[in-house]
Amino acid sequence: QVQLVESGGGSVQAGGSLRLSCATSGYNINRYCVGWIRHAPGKEREGVASIDMFGSTTYADSVKGRFTISKDNAKNTLSLQMNSLKPEDTAMYYCAADFQACGVGWLTLFRYWGQGTQVTVSS
Repeated sequence: QVQLVESGGGSVQAGGSLRLSCATSGYNINRYCVGWIRHAPGKEREGVASIDMFGSTTYADSVKGRFTISKDNAKNTLSLQMNSLKPEDTAMYYCAADFQACGVGWLTLFRYWGQGTQVTVSS
């Protein structure tokens, strides 16, 4: 059974940084597309960043240059380093995985999601 557990969310002032982590089990992260999705109240879910089995990454335009996705295949973990945070980054962040086409545009269709971790950025 695929399980994903996020951690690392919190509250930070604009311009600050946070690092999200996702511990995964039940599958080999090296063989899946994995990524991060966020959902803010009143907004649609948004694919933020993805990384495929070859290490190729994609990012939403809104986070390019500020967020970095990475994974540790040996530990089956996924991370999202978020720098220069803005109030509009405030959302619940979820890690997701699936064995299918990879890219930020696909993430919201993935079958496996974690429970989420809240990120709040104040101005």
